[in-house]
Amino acid sequence: MAEGEEYESVLCVKPEVHVYRVPPRASNRGYRAAEWQLDQPAWSGRMRITAKGNVAYIKLEDKNSGELFAQAPVDQFPSITVEGVTDSSRYFVIRIEDGNGRRAFIGVGFVDRGDAFDFNVALQDHFKWVKQQSELAKQALNPDQGPKLDLGFKEGQTIKLNIANVKKKDGSSSASRPRATGSGGPSLIPPPPGGKASLTGEQLPSAVEADVSIPWPPPQASNSTAEAAADIWGDFTKASGSASGQAQQSSTSWVQF
Repeated sequence: MAEGEEYESVLCVKPEVHVYRVPPRASNRGYRAAEWQLDQPAWSGRMRITAKGNVAYIKLEDKNSGELFAQAPVDQFPSITVEGVTDSSRYFVIRIEDGNGRRAFIGVGFVDRGDAFDFNVALQDHFKWVKQQSELAKQALNPDQGPKLDLGFKEGQTIKLNIANVKKKDGSSSASRPRATGSGGPSLIPPPPGGKASLTGEQLPSAVEADVSIPWPPPQASNSTAEAAADIWGDFTKASGSASGQAQQSSTSWVQF
């Protein structure tokens, strides 16, 4: 295949098709297959639909030799090039061309309705593909003109956030706070040195009032306590004295020896 030459693909092949002469259309009501001589087809053979670029070609060929009988180039579907009849789904009117500018309308008919359905779908799929290719080409030339995703809020639009499972920042500290001990009453804090603490009802829970005075500094120890302490040291002194006396006696003995 030469460079720049388009590849011709086969879209559909039907082994049996009949060709009929179509009388001139009497009005705009459309063609009717019942007006054709259906029992006397003008030609019978096979149909092959091919595509080359954006154009589809309906080719009528001999069953055995493959010789071309007629072809109808189709550049748009549906169009005047291919029309269905009003009284049957198995017959169509196509416009054939000989390549020299001469055109004619002929009728074609399929023995099976499934073949007629495939003929119709093959043309629809081809031109659907042509449309998609055209849109892709436009987007490639003008990428900024394609549809853009709008993520902005419209006027009056709101958004709802569910934060029911989010814990407070200081929620964990509440569990580590010390609790009041005792019989449910508040604990008393000792006053600072040299002062006098008086707790009133403003510092205590409701319906509880107290006036507590704690003297400072604490009273001195009694004389009996001091004397007891002195006696302890006195015994130690006596013991120490007796020990020293024994030592002197011992030293005297050593001298005498």
